[in-house]
Amino acid sequence: MDEWGIALIAAGSALAGSLVTGWFARSAGMRQAEAAQHAGDRQADALLHTVRLTLQEQRAVRLLDLRRQTYVAFLEAATPTSRAGFGADGLVALQRALGAVELEGPTDVARLAGEVVNSLRRDDPPDDVDRARLHFTSAAQAALDPTVPEPQRPQ
Repeated sequence: MDEWGIALIAAGSALAGSLVTGWFARSAGMRQAEAAQHAGDRQADALLHTVRLTLQEQRAVRLLDLRRQTYVAFLEAATPTSRAGFGADGLVALQRALGAVELEGPTDVARLAGEVVNSLRRDDPPDDVDRARLHFTSAAQAALDPTVPEPQRPQ
């Protein structure tokens, strides 16, 4: 064989080796790209899950804060400003506060708020009114406790 033949064989071998190496490198690159895509998808899913949980938690905190404000407003409205009683404006404010508690719920808290209002309207003795307020306050505190699951509403 002359030098040209040897050069052609060497060039052909180098070209074949490059093609085989390129083919395997391409296959490995495709596998790496797929793995990176799957890892990115999992990371994106985890991020979305975290964002959803954060938004749910923020919503729950806002709802509890709104309930707390509603309950405080009811207790303020259910406390007469003098020994003479509420007066017409006080009764209107009390009825509005009761309506807000009924909207915010839960049902047992709204029921106990109604008992406070009824006790005040009947002009019950102060101890009975205080007992009704205490029952309302206890139920309101339980409703504001994030560790206590809220009863399911009927559908």
